[in-house]
Amino acid sequence: MRKLLLLGAFSLSLYSVKAQDPGVKEMKSTSEKTVAIDTSHKSGWRKGGIFSLNVGQGSSKNWAAGAEKFSFSTAAGLSLFANYRDGKFYWNNNLDLGYAIVNTTSLGNRKTDDKIDYFTKLGHDLTKTLSLSGVVNFRSQFTNGYDYTYLGKDTYKRRTSSFMAPGYLIVAPGLDWHPVPYFSLFVSPISARMVFVTSPWSYYFPDGVIPVDDGGGFEKPLATLYGVDPGQKVRAEMGGFASANFAKEIMKNVTIKSRLDLYSNYLSTYRYTPTGPRQVLKEKLEAKPQNVDVFWTNLISMKVNRFLNVTYNFDLIYDDDVRQFGPENTSAGTQIRSLLSVGFSAKF
Repeated sequence: MRKLLLLGAFSLSLYSVKAQDPGVKEMKSTSEKTVAIDTSHKSGWRKGGIFSLNVGQGSSKNWAAGAEKFSFSTAAGLSLFANYRDGKFYWNNNLDLGYAIVNTTSLGNRKTDDKIDYFTKLGHDLTKTLSLSGVVNFRSQFTNGYDYTYLGKDTYKRRTSSFMAPGYLIVAPGLDWHPVPYFSLFVSPISARMVFVTSPWSYYFPDGVIPVDDGGGFEKPLATLYGVDPGQKVRAEMGGFASANFAKEIMKNVTIKSRLDLYSNYLSTYRYTPTGPRQVLKEKLEAKPQNVDVFWTNLISMKVNRFLNVTYNFDLIYDDDVRQFGPENTSAGTQIRSLLSVGFSAKF
């Protein structure tokens, strides 16, 4: 965990000299408006966004070295911002959407990216670099996610996620420090977080009873995969929250946008063990505020010309209540997702 935090801090501290190309300056200015205090914005609304679409295709026939007969991939992303300012009062909004899918002859359709991330910050300036602020953040996804080798079998595909399963909502009052236009640090000592899971009793087998031929026993309800009581559908937490945002052109035509969120739950947690059809044993655990949850999202954009660009997305998540990893699928683990793409982009 310490290495992850150091890596995040290093990434957020990167910066470079200002580029002289007018087009690059415009791209730089647009990206900075989405995360921190826009010093050029004096009053009223300022809105904009970036849309990207990337596709790839491959095919083979009688290829001795072995290759998919056909593959097709597509990835789409939309990043919107709408910022309002009136004197010392400001309201910044960001909506990041992403979806990517790959189709191959042997595997069919598999998604490689699926993201809904809305971040809004309301604040009132106390000084030029410090504000009294409040943050609301919502995260989820569009479609179902699956374990394609459930119980170690390629023919078993179990749903492990969907829209609002999970869904995360954070409400946090605190202080916002913005020493420069491209960086801000928000800190809240007391914040609320809720984790939602719809269809909490979702199983692969009827009523979650695993056949004897597949090892017997009972499946974990979908909600318990995220530390949520299936009978409640939601888990409420109270803890400390911090969010560091960085967006800057680090060299000519290369821009980095990064956000690191840290959450420490002050309350007790629970573990759930399936004991029968639609039945779980609930075990209360001591609070572990030192087990900090991490959400780190990054976008590196390399502009080739007006419409063509190369993008690299890197997301890292650690949630101590998501215990789907390890030899017995009962341990927490660092979740990593990355996507490199080349394609069309349009700014508006």
